[in-house]
Amino acid sequence: MLELRPNCECCDMDLGPAATNTRICSYECTFCADCVDNVLHNVCPNCGGGFVPRPVRPVGEYRPGDSLAISPASTRRRHLRFTLDEVAAFSATLCNTLPENR
Repeated sequence: MLELRPNCECCDMDLGPAATNTRICSYECTFCADCVDNVLHNVCPNCGGGFVPRPVRPVGEYRPGDSLAISPASTRRRHLRFTLDEVAAFSATLCNTLPENR
């Protein structure tokens, strides 16, 4: 199941489990929509993949054992391991290639 990481790895904005402005790559690298659009240009700085909206985990237990209360979101904050200049250079090499063609 998804970790539901608590923050944008770029700007450190809080991204709670119900946040609809959260984007993830296939490795679950987590960023806010603003950083994905304006800083990363839909290029994950960690793997080079694209982003999709992160699903919201239900708060209520509609099926036994499946809910945010049973499977809580992660509290471990993560941050970019690259400088913004490195991110910009990396994004520039891939941003004109659709994610499905990378």
